[in-house]
Amino acid sequence: MLETKYKFGEVHELASQIEVGEDRVHVCPIFNNANGGVALIAFKAGQKLDKHLAPAELMVTVLEGEIEFTMIETPHTIRAGEFMLVGEGVPHSVVANTDAKMMLVKIKA
Repeated sequence: MLETKYKFGEVHELASQIEVGEDRVHVCPIFNNANGGVALIAFKAGQKLDKHLAPAELMVTVLEGEIEFTMIETPHTIRAGEFMLVGEGVPHSVVANTDAKMMLVKIKA
């Protein structure tokens, strides 16, 4: 069953669905089900997600700003309009070089 607060057929501006917060990294789920989902993540410059394992196949798309995405100890700078694919179980971390917003697409095989 699909879990979402959004209604089918409505149009939304993607980046405005989430705001950068001073206190912590903010996460806004767009939808989820047993096979994965889509979420927005917002960072204040310098905020980070510590090293963890990808829970599914991932597509990371930066909507605004710039992040440093370290995958298997290799850093990658990803800017607005760019994306990266990450395999399930791959260790990675994220640090925001600027205030940034990204979309995370998770798909479980």
